[in-house]
Amino acid sequence: MPVINSGDTAFILICTALVCMMTPALALFYGGLVKQRNVLSIMMQNFICMGVVGVIWVFGGFSLVFGPSVGGVIGDIGTYFGMYHVGIRPNPEFADNIPFIMIFAYQMMFAIITPALMTGSFVGRFRFTAYLLFVAFWTILVYLPVAHWIWGGGFLARLGVVDFAGGIVIHASAGFSALVAARFLGASARVQGEKKEQPASLPLVAVGAGLLWFGWFGFNAGGAYAADALAAYAFTNTMLAGAVAMLVWLAWEWLESGRPSFSGVLVGAVTGLATITPAAGYVEPTAALAIGAIGASVCFNAKYVQSWLKIDDTLEVWRAHGVGGVTGALLIGVLASSHINAVSAGWHQLGVQALALVIVAVYAIVITLILLKILDAAGILRVPAEEQIRGLDEEMHGETAFSLWNMKN
Repeated sequence: MPVINSGDTAFILICTALVCMMTPALALFYGGLVKQRNVLSIMMQNFICMGVVGVIWVFGGFSLVFGPSVGGVIGDIGTYFGMYHVGIRPNPEFADNIPFIMIFAYQMMFAIITPALMTGSFVGRFRFTAYLLFVAFWTILVYLPVAHWIWGGGFLARLGVVDFAGGIVIHASAGFSALVAARFLGASARVQGEKKEQPASLPLVAVGAGLLWFGWFGFNAGGAYAADALAAYAFTNTMLAGAVAMLVWLAWEWLESGRPSFSGVLVGAVTGLATITPAAGYVEPTAALAIGAIGASVCFNAKYVQSWLKIDDTLEVWRAHGVGGVTGALLIGVLASSHINAVSAGWHQLGVQALALVIVAVYAIVITLILLKILDAAGILRVPAEEQIRGLDEEMHGETAFSLWNMKN
């Protein structure tokens, strides 16, 4: 009978709490970046994922990802439905030293934050009722199958595709879906002559970014499912990639605009963290430095592609998460070391990583577009232009983020 290791269990408990914290941290990060009139609406969109996705995860979600594979496409829904057979007894198929229920809880936090990432792309344009339906069906139709393909023993895993903590499963799927959603909803309505959108509160952004970085240690290191050498590598790689990405982004911005910005420093760090995510448990720390630098450079210059596409991705979710996830996943094929986790860099690994990214991106785009078309046909998707201009906080929720001195802008 498998024996529970108290140290490893305590480690995963902490990592699970850290990843859980990342969704409220994301709410702070996004909430500080938008205009004051939309702060609460985007924060609510983030927080509500904890409820919607959490319930889905219990009633079929976990089983569809980690249940016995049905043709390599999806897990068997009945195996763990309603937490059936999910208890404290370790499951050697996943980790033989921690309670199986911690695998359930830890992975649930990943499922929750993934749709929340998309909210920054369509600020002020998505009706809340439609958003609830979108999150539910996107999670079921996009996240769960993609997670099974790579993490649940699906067909991509059988090809040799690896993704340590979600560069493909989370960042690429959400990033490309966000781009499609922003394109489908169109540009945000603005008052004629209105200046570029200014952040509601950069200190709030800083708090969110700091908590995201803190939580990212659990996000990446927890993938080892043990307090061991692999977790130590993932933990250290996370710190190094975020640190160097912050500096490289700062350099690019300073060179281009002639001055550094605080928001740029914070976003730069997040791009590095997103880029190292898929590779955190496969590369040496020196490679993590390179990944952070490359990730920041690619994500920074992806703005020219986004400008060419003429898509109003409000908080540039695709640029930071989609491009970052793609870059990190590809760099596994270039920089992975078999000394870390039995995955070696090479043309074969690079090829299967690229194939997985194409499949996941195309699948996410197609399903997202179908969901948006259905919601639009039902007449519940778009926020009218006049409501966008007034903001969603009071219009849709009857509240304001800042009441001090009657600030409403």
